[in-house]
Amino acid sequence: MSNIGVSTELDVYDDLLLYITTDKFFLEPQISRSEVLVIDRVSREISLQVHKDQIPLHATSKPVCGIMGVINLLSGPYLVVITKKSKVGEINGQSIWRVEETEILSYSRTLLHLTEEQAQHNKVYLSLVQSVLNTAYFYFSATYDVTHTLQRLYNTSPEFLQMPLFERADQRFVWNNHLMRDFLAQPELHRYWLPVIHGFVAIKTSIINQKTFSWCLISRRSCLRAGTRYFMRGLDSEGHVANYIETEQIVEFQGSKSSFVQTRGSVPLYWTQMPNLKRKPSPQVINNQNHIDGFSKHFDDQIFNYGRQVLIDLVDQSGAEGCLAKTFAEIVRFGGNPNIRYEAFDFHHECRKMRWDRLSILIDKLAALQDDFGYFHMLKDGTVACVQDGVFRTNCVDCLDRTNVVQSLLGRRSLDQQLKRLGILRDGQRIEDQVSFEFVYRNVWADNADVCSIQYAGTSALKTDFTRNGKRSGIGLLKDGWNTLIRYYKNNFADGFRQDAIDLFLGNYVVEENEGVSKLCPLMEKKDWKFLTLPVILLVALAMCFICLLIPAVHTTETIMYMMFWAGMVAVTLSVIMYYGVEFVDYPKLREFRPKIKHE
Repeated sequence: MSNIGVSTELDVYDDLLLYITTDKFFLEPQISRSEVLVIDRVSREISLQVHKDQIPLHATSKPVCGIMGVINLLSGPYLVVITKKSKVGEINGQSIWRVEETEILSYSRTLLHLTEEQAQHNKVYLSLVQSVLNTAYFYFSATYDVTHTLQRLYNTSPEFLQMPLFERADQRFVWNNHLMRDFLAQPELHRYWLPVIHGFVAIKTSIINQKTFSWCLISRRSCLRAGTRYFMRGLDSEGHVANYIETEQIVEFQGSKSSFVQTRGSVPLYWTQMPNLKRKPSPQVINNQNHIDGFSKHFDDQIFNYGRQVLIDLVDQSGAEGCLAKTFAEIVRFGGNPNIRYEAFDFHHECRKMRWDRLSILIDKLAALQDDFGYFHMLKDGTVACVQDGVFRTNCVDCLDRTNVVQSLLGRRSLDQQLKRLGILRDGQRIEDQVSFEFVYRNVWADNADVCSIQYAGTSALKTDFTRNGKRSGIGLLKDGWNTLIRYYKNNFADGFRQDAIDLFLGNYVVEENEGVSKLCPLMEKKDWKFLTLPVILLVALAMCFICLLIPAVHTTETIMYMMFWAGMVAVTLSVIMYYGVEFVDYPKLREFRPKIKHE
């Protein structure tokens, strides 16, 4: 079992030469000149053929780093390939790569078969796909199963390890599953099935006490209820929750491997928090849903995959978030599952006035449970010294900022134990005392927070100054304020586009070629008159207010009257815009998200 996670089947092709002609794509593996993958751009057939005589001499060529798949838009299919990659590091001697650049290649040579309106809609669909591909970060390995934890891989059979990487991958974390469907229909193409995950991976070679080891942090983002901050909350009927992320911390030293796993995910209830132009919309628990059923489905799956669960709830126990905390605690008590323990910690209340040292109260309270859960440790000879018997499932409202702070503290405590067991740390030593490694540890966890936050909320994380430096600072508060403003803008005026992009990429919405002809295209949304008129009035009123202030007045009373009039116009227009706030929000178009609001 020393080759844990490594496929014993033939590797996936990740370095290929792409040849393009007017009617075909040819993909030639650079490590094998005995075959070529041929994609017919007209018939759309995909086949394997014997090499040399198939590729015309006039074909243009370029190197690619792997195939992400094929997506169908209005003009027809598009081939998505990885054109640039960078090496993150190695796990078990196997290379892990980050996707740096991609290219989307149309099967169709022209758009003449589309109407002018369809061509415009196709351009929007194409930009949606590109938006997802440009969101940091996608990762892959051609030889290592990066979708599974070390413990899950150890618990598999030899037959499992002989399966193609894509087929055996944990489908919760394979983001190009929908794009690969045409390839997956043909088993002979399995060496071109490249599973790609979304999230964060950092692999660092470190030295403590003259002992060199590898430390890795992997966050795998689930694709089963993926979306943006306000449009995707809570759980669905299958028990999948929004912003679900599995985070694994791996240590490799002299052939031994150690792993500690945590999870995060939205409060597992049916609830919403739809944007409406307010700074922070109030969460709403949906009362007509069967919360027990959804909760049970979610945790049946969690317990099956990870064992016992400790639910660390960091939401405010009062105020707008209080309804979530109260209902969550009630559902846990009502379920009475002995494998589930609920621990509430009102983060904002406990750590108010910059008292972030009080987080030690929570970590100390969880210490005995963490010791009981343990971690996975496999020795050089393949025998297992211990396993992880449960996980901490942490959540706040967004499962980003507060959650990452607590996860980093639990991760450090486990890493202390792992490094001592491996003989890297001596008795009495702590990670905090190892200045060089502590710097790396803090910054990797802060980078993890930033990347996960960009993927869900659209901006870097808040509170990362504590993760990076161990304390809150005035500069950190200013940065948080700036990111909060950017989040406000994106969550209200840009996330509809981002949600559509994710739904299109993951196959939650499938484009039909007759859209815009015999079927209405969902992109054809007409805005109400208020959407155009009121912002113009507001801008004019604001401009007139500034003009009245800047231009010297001859008649002071008259100027004041002008000022009062235009200030009144600003106030009235703003009030009307906020009253009809939902209609000014950039809501998704491909699926129904917009709430039905009645104004009385």
